[in-house]
Amino acid sequence: MNNMKNVKLPPVSQILGAIGSVAGLGGLAYAGNNCLFNVEGGHRAIVFNRLTGVRDGVYEEGTHVMIPWFDRPIVYDVRAKPNMISSHSGSRDLQMVNISLRVLTRPVPTQLPLIYRTLGTDYAERVLPSIIQETLKSVVAQYNASQLITQREMVSKDIRRILTERALQFNILLDDVSITQLSFGREYTSAVEAKQVAQQDAERAKFIVDKALQEKKSTVIKAEGEAKSAMLIGQAVSNNPSFITLRRIEAARDIANTLANSQNRVYLSTDSLMVDV
Repeated sequence: MNNMKNVKLPPVSQILGAIGSVAGLGGLAYAGNNCLFNVEGGHRAIVFNRLTGVRDGVYEEGTHVMIPWFDRPIVYDVRAKPNMISSHSGSRDLQMVNISLRVLTRPVPTQLPLIYRTLGTDYAERVLPSIIQETLKSVVAQYNASQLITQREMVSKDIRRILTERALQFNILLDDVSITQLSFGREYTSAVEAKQVAQQDAERAKFIVDKALQEKKSTVIKAEGEAKSAMLIGQAVSNNPSFITLRRIEAARDIANTLANSQNRVYLSTDSLMVDV
């Protein structure tokens, strides 16, 4: 106890000064960590102030200064994002169509404060499903089922034109719109398949008829040729009796060549060889 009484404590002013220094250093460290914020590449930021609300300025990529506690940065990704939407719509001829659309969207960077005030950070989920469904149903209803297949490029252009105008009303830009799937109901698909089969059967029947006509023409031409040949032979025989002998010699020569080139054995009777003469 005597030793404790001999210990001298520093003055209160020094203690308070040390506490103030530590508090000041802590405040500076807190301010240094919270008065700066970074905006990464492909992003933009806006600042919400607790006193004045959302500021109108848009912060680009880099490091920026803010007031701790009063300011809160809100970062948006302004790169194009894919959105897949499917719709079950009716065509002009009352056929049900399943169509899927892939849309690349991004916000208008200069309108981010307005987007935050009206739609928030989930603007795509709030807007795109409804306007895409509306656009798909209105465009598909203008075409027949067959036109949706044969005029697919035109359908895609109409969807993109209307959807671009609708999205721009919400400060959303469309970079690309493409139809990824287009299918019809089971009844229509079965009807198309039956039609294809009927067309193939009709083409096959037409081919058979054409083939029969060609064979008929070929038979007529062949018969006319044989008749003309017989008439010419008859005239040749009547004008020159030795014509028959010449034709027999030519036939005998052809038979002899055939027998000579054949690998089979041929037996002739003595009557044919005339060895009994």
